[in-house]
Amino acid sequence: MAMTKKKYKNDCMILNTLEELVPKEHLVRKLDNCMDFTFIEEKVSDLYSKCGRPSVPPVVLFKLLFINKIFGINSMRRTCEECKVNIAYRWYLGLSMYDEIPNYSTWSQNYIRRYKDSDIFNEIFECILSQAMEYGFIDMETVFGDSTHQKANANKNKYTDVEVEIVKKEYEEELLKEINEDRKRHGKKPIENIEKREIMFSEETGEIIENVETKHIKESKTDPESGCFHKGEKEKCFAYSHHTFCDKNGFVIAKVTIPGNIHDSVSFFPVYKVLNEKFKEKIKNLCLDAAYATPAICREIIMNGHIPIMPYKRPMTKKGFFKKYEYVYDEYYDCYICPNNEILSYATTDKNGYKIYKSNPEKCQNCPLREQCTKSKNNQKVVTRHVWEEYKEEMNANRYTPLWKENYPLRKETIERTFGDCKEQHGLRFTRVRGLKKNEQNATLIFACHNLKKMANWRWKRHQNQAILAYILKNIIHFLQIANKKRYILYEHITLSTI
Repeated sequence: MAMTKKKYKNDCMILNTLEELVPKEHLVRKLDNCMDFTFIEEKVSDLYSKCGRPSVPPVVLFKLLFINKIFGINSMRRTCEECKVNIAYRWYLGLSMYDEIPNYSTWSQNYIRRYKDSDIFNEIFECILSQAMEYGFIDMETVFGDSTHQKANANKNKYTDVEVEIVKKEYEEELLKEINEDRKRHGKKPIENIEKREIMFSEETGEIIENVETKHIKESKTDPESGCFHKGEKEKCFAYSHHTFCDKNGFVIAKVTIPGNIHDSVSFFPVYKVLNEKFKEKIKNLCLDAAYATPAICREIIMNGHIPIMPYKRPMTKKGFFKKYEYVYDEYYDCYICPNNEILSYATTDKNGYKIYKSNPEKCQNCPLREQCTKSKNNQKVVTRHVWEEYKEEMNANRYTPLWKENYPLRKETIERTFGDCKEQHGLRFTRVRGLKKNEQNATLIFACHNLKKMANWRWKRHQNQAILAYILKNIIHFLQIANKKRYILYEHITLSTI
């Protein structure tokens, strides 16, 4: 049999509407069906002039962004080119085949002139989240938190060494109060202030000099607002970190963007504050990884009425030495007991909030376990305990409950999967924009699109299941009607035969 070549005709006419050409189960139909974005016009109406020539509708501009993020196109120039030839995208934008697709520069100019200083991105995120809550898709009994980094648009080899002030932590005032109370109980003088600055007078110039405790960091020449990220085996680079909380179903409910050089235990407090402002009463449990297992974080969670769920953190002790948990704390006498049943007595409480317990050097000198305990020159073992350590101990006790066993394994299915989806499909792996504010808006849009896509798919499945259920019920009713009719005919036949 000879091979035939089919001749394709490119000049044929298609007598169809866009409604007929877009497949019934295409994602754009699911997106359009689950959310009405006309509210955007009301949110940005004050940003537009009351006179002048008509502008591109704001809904079209933002839908271009949704296409950009949801379908992972990344480049706005390429998104506009795709919309010119993609019928499904045109249908979603509400543009016919004869309407012109907005130029890629139209969005950038609208952002510069109108949206860059507005709160429209957060408002869109909140509207999508509230819509998902109305559908019943949000389950906030247990909330899962973590942070992920996004590579900045900056060369990691172009930086300068900069000296910056060490920022005061949010809980330092409360910690100072707790330290002073503990020092008073032990007959110690209170610490007057815990701030990282001192006022000095220069005899040479006669000026007042503010002595501030500082540290040296690497500052990018390309994007100074990014931070030098270096964690474990991951590549050292300039990045932004997105601290995020999601619910049991993987919907992002709170987020904060920070420079990549800030540790998770520090960035936790601002995002937890945002979370509490919105959903404090609805949350019961808070699931985090081992990086958050600090006394300050455990105290903050418990004081807000939530149950902390965190994993076991291995003690960072040298090999061959006793672990810290092998030194037993006696709460009544406020002392530690070493493995050789000797007492480590309270010495002082330092400005970082750690109570210091020291052993008797005379007893340690001839101790048979000294080589496993300490190698200090003065033959003295020192153990520290934070003034908020009881909150951490309460968190550790939760690891032995059914609540922990039920919820902690879900981290990989919730927050970790959310980050994976956003990185692979929605452009969270690296950023094309520079500056903290732009990256915060970009991340907000990515998480909003993640929620929108998940909500659209879930609602579509719900409708499909309802349609299947309705079809089954209809057939069951039809079958019962036929059965009842046959039973009635049989009854009539028997009655007539008897007569």
